[in-house]
Amino acid sequence: MKVERPKKPDIGSWTEQYPHLGTADVDYTDSVCPEFYERERDAIFRKAWIHVGRVEELPRVGSYFTKEYKVCDTSIIVARGQDKKIRAFHNICSHRGNKLVWEEFPNDETRGTTRVFQCKYHSWQYNLDGTLKQATREEEFFNFDRCRYGLAEISCDVWEGFIFINLDPTPEQTLKEFLGEMGEGLIDYPFHEMTQAYCFRAHIKSNWKVFADSFAEAYHTPYMHGKMSPEMAEDMVMADGIAFKMMGMHNTTSFRHVPSDIEQATPIEQLTQCGLYGPWKKPDLGGNLTPPGQNLSNHPDWGIDSHQIFPNFAIIIWERGWYHTWQFWPLNVDEHIFECRQYFVPPKNASERLAQEMATITTREYAAQDANTLEATHSMLKARIKTHLPLCDQELALRNLHYHVNEWVNGRRPGAVAAE
Repeated sequence: MKVERPKKPDIGSWTEQYPHLGTADVDYTDSVCPEFYERERDAIFRKAWIHVGRVEELPRVGSYFTKEYKVCDTSIIVARGQDKKIRAFHNICSHRGNKLVWEEFPNDETRGTTRVFQCKYHSWQYNLDGTLKQATREEEFFNFDRCRYGLAEISCDVWEGFIFINLDPTPEQTLKEFLGEMGEGLIDYPFHEMTQAYCFRAHIKSNWKVFADSFAEAYHTPYMHGKMSPEMAEDMVMADGIAFKMMGMHNTTSFRHVPSDIEQATPIEQLTQCGLYGPWKKPDLGGNLTPPGQNLSNHPDWGIDSHQIFPNFAIIIWERGWYHTWQFWPLNVDEHIFECRQYFVPPKNASERLAQEMATITTREYAAQDANTLEATHSMLKARIKTHLPLCDQELALRNLHYHVNEWVNGRRPGAVAAE
């Protein structure tokens, strides 16, 4: 089915609307340089607000989960206290520095419900608000003051049910200020109604930005995913973005709905009533389905919005009433953990559950195709045969990411003093 190519903005290309980004080739040594990665860790991942989970993961007082934050060599506890407030702490006991919360294997993330956090080493106990509850044989310590030995708290805040942390002891911006127009544009979207979650993760041998780049454009879709998306392979402009908006370090891209999704369905898609764009049956949803940040151009064939939140988080909202998130967790300059979470309205029956699982499997298959290609990409970028690479108009979000990564690394993040 042929569709018209989306119109360009009146003033020219999408990219030329943002002259500070330029149109020159982009230097990709930022994705393969160990020294740059070390600067990135301190300038970005210790300073930016980072998404770590959803409020539904902490449904009651005492609920907690841990997050391994390898890029900053730490582990984090996120918990709901007796006052129902959500807090975050470094996962370290104040006595001898043991990792406080873990199960069988210290490097595995865990979750559960507890009244106190108790260290496995010497049994020190901490309240849910991080204060020290008990130090065993406290009388044998010298000039001991419990107030000095609580857990190390981390700045933590919540936006639309998404939990964010910031390792900076005195963040330069509040979470609201950090999200800015991006955050304002999605207020009241019914994220809270989509509580059926599915998750998969993978260890990827590429720099985190190489993977984030691929998930910020659909230019590659007809070529890399053509066998899974025959309708896009037949009409390549169908994958083009229909609207782009850069909001400082964050950005949104809108894409069209594929009108032939149901007509060209495979047998398994017909059986599960689910295709590329998710379950065919749309759920009943309250809230504001079209906040200002959604479907930027009010396009009649709108199908997806990809909201990229700097530095390593993306929310992809589908017109059919579900959303998923991407997150890219750096391990070192050459590796990262890719994490995907799918969110749906809880299924009412087995058919709806099957459709949701089909959507999750489909997403995983697309991601697997990306993973193979992007590991190959990273392996050749490391050779530095080609360092400055051209980006087209459909790759505007990539240009924006690399621009702002470099701005932060060079001390030009919001509120920061420029590096000497």
